[in-house]
Amino acid sequence: MCGRPNFETGAPTERVEGELFTDGGNDAVVRLPGRNFPGVLIQGDTLSILRTDVAELIELCAAGDLEEARHVASLLHADLDEKLQRYTDALDAHGIRRPFF
Repeated sequence: MCGRPNFETGAPTERVEGELFTDGGNDAVVRLPGRNFPGVLIQGDTLSILRTDVAELIELCAAGDLEEARHVASLLHADLDEKLQRYTDALDAHGIRRPFF
């Protein structure tokens, strides 16, 4: 622990070292200590945008606007595909098997 309190909860934060497999970016591929596989670190603003996109998709489906829903879904799908491709490229570049088929 580094002893510095978390600004939201007041609880101390813990400083750990991770392995960075890509540049920092908005969706860095990082492996934390004790984990077999890396994960994708998504910045909070990017996570919020993804959530907003899903909420919009739900609203469009509920409203019956399937054409626009398909458009929003395709954009969301493409964004997630890019993130998954970055992840799999990083694993492949470092000789790490994928944790999925």
